[in-house]
Amino acid sequence: MHVDQALTVDRERLQSDLERLVAIPSIAFEGYPREPLDEAADLVEELLRDARAAQIQRVDVPGEAPTLVADFPGAGPTVLLYSHYDVQPAPADGWETDPFTPTVKDGRVYGRGAADDKSGIVAHLAALRAFDGAPPVHVKLVVEGSEENGRQALLGVVDEQPDLLRADVMVIADNGNWKVGEPTLSQTLRGHGKLVVTLRTLDGALHSGHFGGAAPDALLALNRLIATLHNDDGSVAVQGLQDGDWDGTEWPEPDFRRQARVLDGVALVGSGAISDRVWARHAISVLGLDAPPVEGAGNIVIPEARAKIAVRVPPGADPVQSLAAVERHVRANVPWGARIDVVVEPASTPIALPALPEAERALEQAFGKPVARMGSGGSVPLVAKLRAAYPDASFVLWGAQDSDLARIHAANESVDLGEIAGIALAEALLLKELSST
Repeated sequence: MHVDQALTVDRERLQSDLERLVAIPSIAFEGYPREPLDEAADLVEELLRDARAAQIQRVDVPGEAPTLVADFPGAGPTVLLYSHYDVQPAPADGWETDPFTPTVKDGRVYGRGAADDKSGIVAHLAALRAFDGAPPVHVKLVVEGSEENGRQALLGVVDEQPDLLRADVMVIADNGNWKVGEPTLSQTLRGHGKLVVTLRTLDGALHSGHFGGAAPDALLALNRLIATLHNDDGSVAVQGLQDGDWDGTEWPEPDFRRQARVLDGVALVGSGAISDRVWARHAISVLGLDAPPVEGAGNIVIPEARAKIAVRVPPGADPVQSLAAVERHVRANVPWGARIDVVVEPASTPIALPALPEAERALEQAFGKPVARMGSGGSVPLVAKLRAAYPDASFVLWGAQDSDLARIHAANESVDLGEIAGIALAEALLLKELSST
C-alpha cells in the first residue's frame, strides 16, 4: 500500500511483527505468570528500537507490567499513538486453534490479542516505518501493559507525571471498523456503572418441602426485581433516564444480527433504530448472579441472593443521575418486603468526541470510501482520563478490530491483515497532514 506514491506500508513486516507478539501469552490478570508480560515488553522495546525511536522510556506502573513510551522527534504538533500489549485470558474451550500459536487463514491472523490490541501496536509501527522512523510531526508512541485487567494503573501515572503523555492529538488504536473494509471513526463512548443488589428474606435456608409455598425465596424475589428493569419488548423501563437520538451512521439490523451472532428466530430487544438503542440510549444488563449452582442444588428456600447490574450511560446523560434513577427503581420494586442492600459503583463519564477533519480525510483516503461515524464501548476509562488531563487535545479512535470476525475477548479472536494495513496507512496520512497545521 502506498502513501502519495512515496511512503509504503510493509505488509510482510507487519504480519511478522504481529505473529511474534501474538505468540506471547501476555495476560495481566491475577493467577497468571508475570514472565510473559516482561517478554512482551522486551519485544515491544525491540520493535520500537528497530523502528528508530530516538528514546524509549520504561514507565514503572505500580503493581503492573511496564508501559513503554517511545519518542520520535519532529516539528509541529505532538501526536500520541496508544495501544496495549496485554491480553484477555484464553480458555481452551471454543478455540479451533491454539490461542497463542498465530495461525493465518484467508488473510486473517488468529490468536489471542491478534486484534485486541496487538494489531494496534503493529499498525503504529508500520505507520512510523512508512517515514523511515522520521515522522513529519513529533510522535509519542505509548504501549501499555495492563489495560485488560480493568485496573489501568497507568492512569495514576498520568496524575503524577502530567507531561509524560501530553500531546495535541491522541490516536487510540483500540477500536475497529464496523465492517471489514468500511472505514469507521468512533465518535461516542457510553459510560459504564454498576450496582450490586442484595436481597434477604430469611434468617437462614429452609427445607422447601416443609416451608416452600409460603416462605419468601430470595432468589425468586431477585428474579422478579430484575424483571422490572425492562418492558416486555426489552426496552429499559426505568423512569428518569435521559436518552437521545443518534445522528451518525445507522447500523443495519441484518449486519447487527450477524455481528452479534443472534440465533435464528430470536428477537432483538428494545425498539427503534439499532444505532439509537446501542449508542444513544441507556442499556441495562445483569453481569452476574450469586445463587446455588444447578449441579448439586439442594431442596431449599434460599434466604439471600445477589446480582451485579450494569448500566451503560449514553453521551448527554448525567452518569450520577442515571445510577441514582436505577437505584431508586430497584428500591421501589422490591417484592414481598425483602430487605435490600445496594452498593453503587459510579459510572464512568460518557464521551462525545468531535470529529477531527484531518483524521476523517486520512481514513477515507486510506480505504477509498466515505467514513462511517459510529459509537463504541472500549477505551472508556482511558479516554475519559486523558480528556480530563489534556482538555485541549483532539482524539481519534480507530483500529483494526472489525465487528464481523474479530471476536475480541472471545474464542477464535482474529484480525484481518488488510484492516491493519489500512489503519497504518491512515495514520501515516494523518501524520503527514498534521504537519501542515
